[in-house]
Amino acid sequence: MKKNPREHLRVTEQDTDRVTRLTIPPQPSEAHHSFYEDFTLQGIRVDRFQPGSISCSFTVPPRLTDRNGNMAVGAIANLVDEIGATVVHEKDAPMNVSVDMSIAYVSTAKLNDELEISAKLLGGKGFVKGTLVVLKNKTTGEVIAEGRHSLFCRTRSRI
Repeated sequence: MKKNPREHLRVTEQDTDRVTRLTIPPQPSEAHHSFYEDFTLQGIRVDRFQPGSISCSFTVPPRLTDRNGNMAVGAIANLVDEIGATVVHEKDAPMNVSVDMSIAYVSTAKLNDELEISAKLLGGKGFVKGTLVVLKNKTTGEVIAEGRHSLFCRTRSRI
């Protein structure tokens, strides 16, 4: 039996309770990042970083799960965006801008699952660079999602 879409999207009392329990720390005026980045990236541990690749660990927190206890697809998309951008970031260079993202959601991650996130630079042409970001369950090795991310990257000025 199919569910009515309106019923599926209805905000429950449990959903309301989860949102009201969120604590949002004040952002200092000199912060160079957003609440959005803090909300998603909090708890990521960088295991290895070298030019062109990064490897991180992450435990799925309650704030990034849907009402079924699965990691929200929007949180996965944000991780692909943020971690992919980290691979091409250059100190003192203008901000990189996402121009395309394609994500294959292969499996689900549950609350408290330990994830391994790896990203690598695929290459670039002109001002566009591409990255590949893979999220895996650290215990089982099962791929959760694989994202390809293209960014417009300006190089820093040599003046």
